[in-house]
Order: sequence, then C-alpha cells, then structure tokens
Amino acid sequence: MTAVLPLISLRSVCKTYRADGVAVVAVRNVSFDINQGEILAVMGPSGSGKSTLMNMIGLLDLPSEGAIHLEGANVASLSEDRRSSLRARSIGFVFQSYNLLARHNAIENVALPLVYCGIGRKERLRRAEQSLEVVGMLRRATHFPRQLSGGEQQRIAIARALITSPLLVLADEPTGALDSRTGAEILALFAALNRTGQTIVMITHDPGIATQCRRIIRLHDGELVGDETQVPVLPKRGVAS
Repeated sequence: MTAVLPLISLRSVCKTYRADGVAVVAVRNVSFDINQGEILAVMGPSGSGKSTLMNMIGLLDLPSEGAIHLEGANVASLSEDRRSSLRARSIGFVFQSYNLLARHNAIENVALPLVYCGIGRKERLRRAEQSLEVVGMLRRATHFPRQLSGGEQQRIAIARALITSPLLVLADEPTGALDSRTGAEILALFAALNRTGQTIVMITHDPGIATQCRRIIRLHDGELVGDETQVPVLPKRGVAS
C-alpha cells in the first residue's frame, strides 16, 4: 500500500533576516506536517514568527534552512515562475483587511485569481458565481466593497480564495477586523467548508479561534513549542448562513 503524503511538510525550517547587518532569526528549526482535510490554528504572540511561517507555507517566501514540501515536491527546487504558478493554483489567501479592490464589484474581485491562471472572462465569471454561492453572497455579486459590511467583504474574500479549488486556504487573522457576532459567522463558514474536505490553516493570536480547530500549532520566539490536538468547539451554522 502506498503511503499518503502530507499536503505540506516542514522539516527543520529556519528563516533568518538581516537588519542593519545583524542576523535576526524569525523562525528556528520548525518541523510539522499539514494533512489533507485538516483545520488547524497557528498561534503565538506578536513577534513569534507566525507571519513569517505563513509566508513560507503560502510559497511567498523560502526558508533560509530546512525544507518545505508541497505534496512531496521540494518548493525550493522549483523555479520562481513555477512557484508562482503553484501558489496561484494551490493556495487561497484570506486576510484580516479583506484586500478587495475598491473599483471592482464582488464578482470581479472573486474572479481575479483566474486572470493569473489564464482563464477566459466568461469562464472566470461562471466560476466566480459558483464561489459566491458557496459563501452565500451571490445576491451581492454586483455590489462594490464600499456597499458591503465587513462580514460580507470577508465572505467575498473567502470566495476569492476558493475560486481556484486550492489545496490549502491560509487565513491570516480572518476575524480580527470583525465584531464578535460577525466573526463567529465567518468561523462557522470556515468550519462548514472544512466539513466538505477543504484544508484550512488559520494564523491567529486569538484563543477563541483556536478552540474551533482540531489542532493547534504554538510558536514562541520563532520556535515550535506545542502541537496539540483537541475536540473543537465547532459552530453549528450552514455555509450560506
């Protein structure tokens, strides 16, 4: 029987920056796997290395030492163009500040990643409609960001992250700009998406988010200090709630 490879594998990953000629270690000797279908939180205080680690998992940056494998392929061995193509097709990003383009309506924002995949306009819009329907926002397809609430904008951002059918969705403090009720709705949406098999990693300092994940990776001063599994306190809401 062939062993199932982890979706993402980190082995002895380090990241060092130079600031004013001084070496600053942001991530030190971190090793763990992310399996298909997991929902996990990467937790730690400010300066713990969470964002640096997210950038490496998301193929936005490479480790100074160690290796990161995506479905068995060492990403450092790929050309920059190949890494960019792989990132565009395999990783969906959701940010705290939504990062929607103000001059484009919802469906255009959602369709944008497909432009970089060489998909024609008609097919882009068709897929964007499907993605909007998944997050319960098809009715707002022609609205611009300024016409949407924070929760609606984050749903649009999630639809954009999903449009390429990514292997992994990376969410960076996805409820940080939302009130508690709206934040709970967004977490319920992530939980519902995970129940369909979507792999989700949430970068957060919020213990409330972590309680809703099955696994918590804890960082402190760039080092992995915990890898815990738990029974999540999952919200019971539908995808299109």
